[in-house]
Amino acid sequence: MTMDQAPGPRVLPPAGPVGGQADPSARATRRKVTAATAIGNFVEWFDSGAYAVMSATIAGLFFPQYDKSAALMATWAIFAAGFVARPLGAAFFGRYGDRIGRNRMLALSVLCMSGSTFLIGLLPGYASVGIVAPLLLLLFRCVQGFSTGGEYTGASSFIMEYAPEGRRARYASAVPLTVGVASVAGSLAGLLITGSLGEHALNSWGWRLPFLIAGPLGLIGLYLRAKLDDTPVFLAMEKKDAVRKAPLREALRVCRRQVLTLFGYSITNAVGYYLMSGYLISYMSEEVGYSKSQAMLTSVIAMLAYCLACPFMAAASDRWGRKPMLLVACGGFVVATLPAFWLIGRGMGWAVVGASVLAVLVAVIGTSNVPAMVEMFPGQLRSSGSAMGYTAAYVLFGGTAPFVSTGLVSSLGTPLAPGYYLMALALVSALVVVFALRETVHLPLNRTTVLES
Repeated sequence: MTMDQAPGPRVLPPAGPVGGQADPSARATRRKVTAATAIGNFVEWFDSGAYAVMSATIAGLFFPQYDKSAALMATWAIFAAGFVARPLGAAFFGRYGDRIGRNRMLALSVLCMSGSTFLIGLLPGYASVGIVAPLLLLLFRCVQGFSTGGEYTGASSFIMEYAPEGRRARYASAVPLTVGVASVAGSLAGLLITGSLGEHALNSWGWRLPFLIAGPLGLIGLYLRAKLDDTPVFLAMEKKDAVRKAPLREALRVCRRQVLTLFGYSITNAVGYYLMSGYLISYMSEEVGYSKSQAMLTSVIAMLAYCLACPFMAAASDRWGRKPMLLVACGGFVVATLPAFWLIGRGMGWAVVGASVLAVLVAVIGTSNVPAMVEMFPGQLRSSGSAMGYTAAYVLFGGTAPFVSTGLVSSLGTPLAPGYYLMALALVSALVVVFALRETVHLPLNRTTVLES
């Protein structure tokens, strides 16, 4: 353990006990923390699944129909705009979480997300207000992306700073787990609505339902988070006057190695997740020849496999450490990705097996990624540093994964091209883990020193 040689104060007073109170109410408090974290994170990701299923309907309502292909592309461009807004949200909410508190940051984040999602459900269409309709859709989608930029890493810090020693990954697994649950729920809600309503009802009010649900869910999440104190780590830093005035700038100065390391292994997490959750339906139906219903069913089963694997992989991370599990995940992607994509082309049963293999590997890397990214940063810079490294990986590689994969299939002439891409990134991430990542499982979360080796 060494301290960075950059100028400025390097060691702060200890931040106090981590993992909650020692009194009998600690377990009940952690349950409330887990529930508050889960429902807020659920709201953040529910909309993505619903938007994907409703994309054709949204394209017909918010854009002129003289070119339906162009309308659909514009709909996905607006969806992608949320990714562009994420770095701004990561910088804003990361700094806010380190300066004002983890809980206040998360309350603001869920308020922004649920409010913007709810307002999407109230928007008039192109036939009513013309070009104003897609412009408002773009605005609220950017607000969604802005809030998502801070939610995932902020929620990870929040729940882990309450977690007991030796069980951090198990508690933190609520974050990636609820991402999977929300994606499945959003997709199923969209499929249920589109399958049970006629075209007129769907176009007039049915498409709005998944977005309007975010309103009450967001209020529940806001209420649960407002009933909780901030984390023991942050409260102790406030008491010791250890809160930084410019945490984002300081994190960029003294935690560059950690930010780059987090980015380096998160790119595989990002691409693996978006290939498994977002690109799979299009890949199976457009590139391999399955029906849309077969592709959607395979995607849902793969997401369920991911959700089921998360708690078990998190328990393994607590037992064996972050670095071994991240290496297992990266090695697994290098070895198993091509066979998984090959199986997807062998028939429906094998497609489920191949997609589920990818899903379990994403669970392996995701449940160690979350605790490692929280543990590698000192308490006073944790929200800022983790948000920058993680969000950059998801914006640059996760958000572009479907686009890059589609281009690779076209240019290389093989449906296995996305597998080659994921394998190459996994090899890069494995090298980052081997040479740049220090094991973090035993590091105290109230640490105020920057680790360099």
